[in-house]
Amino acid sequence: MSQHTLAADGSELAPETAAKAAAARDALAERDGVLVAFSGGVDSSVVAALARDALGDDAVACTARSETLPAAELDDAKRVAGEIGIAHETVTFSELDDPNFVANDGDRCYHCRTMRLGRMYETAQELGIDTVCDGTNADDPGEGHRPGLRAVEELDVFSPLLDAAITKDEVREIAEAYDLSVADKPSMACLSSRIPTGLEVTEERLTRVEKAERVLREWGFEGFRVRDHDGLARVEIAPDELERALDPAFADAVHEHLTDVGFEYVTLDMAGYRTGSVSPGGGDGGEEDDGEDAASGEGTESDQGAGSGEDAESRDGTDDASGDRTVVDLGRQYPR
Repeated sequence: MSQHTLAADGSELAPETAAKAAAARDALAERDGVLVAFSGGVDSSVVAALARDALGDDAVACTARSETLPAAELDDAKRVAGEIGIAHETVTFSELDDPNFVANDGDRCYHCRTMRLGRMYETAQELGIDTVCDGTNADDPGEGHRPGLRAVEELDVFSPLLDAAITKDEVREIAEAYDLSVADKPSMACLSSRIPTGLEVTEERLTRVEKAERVLREWGFEGFRVRDHDGLARVEIAPDELERALDPAFADAVHEHLTDVGFEYVTLDMAGYRTGSVSPGGGDGGEEDDGEDAASGEGTESDQGAGSGEDAESRDGTDDASGDRTVVDLGRQYPR
């Protein structure tokens, strides 16, 4: 039924993982129809593929459009739904209509998910579908502060990956068995996760974060976040890409581009990228899109700004104490 079918004999999966995937698919097949809350991330994509296998045209994927969803993620969700061969719906709402969400307290994700799943149920009802399911996997409940999961429980959302005890690693293995392009896709939190807890979520802040991160993505970075500390951009780069960010050419370019999109100051976090560095609870928070970024601290910020405070020797890679040179590509060009 689907364009990508899971091997019935489990030859592409470890036997235990294949059995779990089959159990999840069978549980979906027991429903008259399902609507999958679909972000286009690996978890919801696997649920969508399993649902399509189990129910054919009685399975529908649905993506919620709002100010917190980057435009690129919506485009990706549409593409992946087409790849799976599942019908794809979109619904539009605004989290900014809810003052509890805007206040950005420790339960921001609860308020967001309650609204989002509420719109999913409305759409399911319009389509004559009784079951809404999501991509919560077996690792999620142990990921620290997870108010969004409370909304899932309260609204009686079906979580087939969780019920079948499918872990995040197994989700990726199943995605590979389905030959899904998102099998290795990194988690992508909603844009509000870039705003520290206690600082109001506004359209202005969401927009400048999205524009800033689009620049980094276009420059080829893969693991990063731009945190908005009330007009100060704290750029986090994954450790294996951090050396590129220490290039003065990058420092000059990122300062220029991020101030152009509305930030007053630009800093580079020398601790590098880690999920959940601005929210409560300590740890990843790890929802499918890691949308409950849930660390209590605000991370380690560098005061160096974008390329400031460096003398001539350190800028050309020379350690003025030892004379050794670090290997830094100073020739890379960034668009102006």
